[in-house]
Amino acid sequence: MSKATKRVGRRVRAWTALLAVALLGSAVFASAAQAVPGNFWGVVPQATPSDEQFQLLKRGGVDSIRIPIEWGAVQPLPGGPVNWSGVDAMVGRAANVGAEVLPFISGAPGWAVPAIFVPGSGKTAKAPAHLPASGAAAGAWKSFVAQAVARYGPVGSFWAENPAIPKHPIRTWQIWNEQNFPYFVAKPNPAEYGKLVRLSYTALKGADPGAKLLLGGMFALPKGCRSKVKPKRSYCATDFLEQMYEKTPGIKSKFVGVALHPYTTRYQLLTPEIEEFRGVLKAAADAAKPLWITELGWSSEPPAPTTNVFAKGIAGQATQLKGAFALLKAKQVKWKLKRVYWFSVDDQAGTCNFCDGSGLFAQGFVPKKSWFAFVKFAGGTP
Repeated sequence: MSKATKRVGRRVRAWTALLAVALLGSAVFASAAQAVPGNFWGVVPQATPSDEQFQLLKRGGVDSIRIPIEWGAVQPLPGGPVNWSGVDAMVGRAANVGAEVLPFISGAPGWAVPAIFVPGSGKTAKAPAHLPASGAAAGAWKSFVAQAVARYGPVGSFWAENPAIPKHPIRTWQIWNEQNFPYFVAKPNPAEYGKLVRLSYTALKGADPGAKLLLGGMFALPKGCRSKVKPKRSYCATDFLEQMYEKTPGIKSKFVGVALHPYTTRYQLLTPEIEEFRGVLKAAADAAKPLWITELGWSSEPPAPTTNVFAKGIAGQATQLKGAFALLKAKQVKWKLKRVYWFSVDDQAGTCNFCDGSGLFAQGFVPKKSWFAFVKFAGGTP
């Protein structure tokens, strides 16, 4: 073999080695780019899962559970006892399997805020007339929020009373739910919600200096939100967030993240809804804030385009989940996504217009195609 041939051979081997290193680096980079934050994939139960069901969810890759703390249900009487039993069951079972809990505190008992019929509901639904952001209701709300932290925070009485349960204190608290939609407050008001955030921040920090406040999940495009009729019955999420910033100076220092419920007829429409929402943060010079998708879902009920646009059938529900999750995973960095929660765990009849089929499990906790799709993204075992 000539010296020239040997030199060529060495060069080929060197370039081959360099190419291999480059490809390996690219593969590692691509893998890292596809990684998502810890506890990224979550679910929202409509009822309290059993211990066995919690174990199944955790094996499937569910790392975070979003649960309600309904003030009216926990403290139905003025100044009366606070009954934490329902919340205890959810928090305890989640802690036993090592799942994170994200609570959303919402609702108001009638003794604090009167309930009225939701405008446009045909007198079939009631909601608090306003948020508990002023007067005696504001003081009672702050007290309740502080009690919740005292129960489940880092020095919470729940952990002291249940030493056998692994301690997983709650540090992030979501305030209210769909505050831009009249089914959760009959007369949505961005300025009033800003006041509630301020009050809640004070209560949270007073009970736990390390507590963090997350804005309530806003329904992206509730019915009528683009109507010119005044007073407004509902707000598009972007309009509500924009006005909250404008009407509550200094509000951005009171919360660590924003939340959205981007319910759409198909997953391809998620992109414009999320990018428009992030655009409000940028305009408010608050673009660094992460986004939590605290509800997202479709129904497995038979398609019914004229009566239920979220109904996709068994296979269609799984298709929408796969498309949405692939998109959210790919855009996680760009959109600063912190968590994604599927609504819901299992079907519950009559609780909302698509709740009969929104679950990953049918009634009786029978897994659907959507559950197996969820597990693949979450890296679990069905």
